[in-house]
Amino acid sequence: MIRHARIPDARKIHKLLLVYAQDGQLLGRSLANIYDSIRDFYVYEEDGEILGIGALSICWEDLAEVRSLAVAPGQQGKGIGRKIVEMCLSEATELGLKRVFALTYQPNFFKTLGFFDIEKSELPQKIWGDCINCVKYPDCDELALAINLLE
Repeated sequence: MIRHARIPDARKIHKLLLVYAQDGQLLGRSLANIYDSIRDFYVYEEDGEILGIGALSICWEDLAEVRSLAVAPGQQGKGIGRKIVEMCLSEATELGLKRVFALTYQPNFFKTLGFFDIEKSELPQKIWGDCINCVKYPDCDELALAINLLE
């Protein structure tokens, strides 16, 4: 089941992100940041256990980001990540957003969902909003992809 995250999920979200942040597969987020953005998160829950997470973060009037996408170790390949991204895209469409992007080390996953390669320079709101404070800035090695929702 996919649902919006709730306050009691924050520590579990943080723990799952740390699994992948520790080996550099994604950027970690502080627990305070997760509480601050808990409404952005979706969780995939099965038998009371959170097996996947992802967030839709609005950047601008026509732009949002799918971020903090993670699936519990041993649960990959079951469609959990796909379902979370599809839920994020559905919400973005409902909100009237024209474009959603992702910064990722897994571009092929996003391409199977209709995303395409873009240059990071196409994302000025992201660069000045979050990236400027990242430890990897300006030498980010994540790839940027986007999907157009409304023409």
